[in-house]
Amino acid sequence: MKARLLTFFICCTALSLGAQSYDTAFGMRLGTDWGLTVKQRIFDKTTLEAILQTSLQREEALVTLLGTQHMPFITKRLNIYGGGGLHKGWDSGPTNTEGSPYEDPFGLTLIGGIELSLGKLNLTYDIKPAINLIGGERTVYTQTGISLRYVILKRNWLKKKQRKRRRQKEGINWRFWEN
Repeated sequence: MKARLLTFFICCTALSLGAQSYDTAFGMRLGTDWGLTVKQRIFDKTTLEAILQTSLQREEALVTLLGTQHMPFITKRLNIYGGGGLHKGWDSGPTNTEGSPYEDPFGLTLIGGIELSLGKLNLTYDIKPAINLIGGERTVYTQTGISLRYVILKRNWLKKKQRKRRRQKEGINWRFWEN
């Protein structure tokens, strides 16, 4: 019974916390494919991520733009997330059986993973299936990766709380032009 209550309390607390402790983070993605990644928070629990990657298994480069929704898990620094977006690739591989080159891949990408932010470091592990609607060597690629990013702009929680407290003490300053 106590374990159930504790689990319920943790879940309720996790849902009430704000997600992501950063605004902008940039770094490397290593895994099935490797490359560069930049993540930008656009709303309280929503980010846009751009990934430029190449593969060790295929001869192609890929640019992916993803929108992700973050859900805090226990704390604002530990999130699970999911989302999707589009990818566009450039295939420089060998020709196929008909003798013509492969078409450059274009399609949909899904992503799901877990994210941890500690200080100025952001670490994620995710699964990122890509579905080629046009071109590519295969129709579906399943990619996994670990991204290590440096937080360029950190979300300023303390200043926001201080401003809120000051407004509550002073009330609303309707004559802002007099300051």
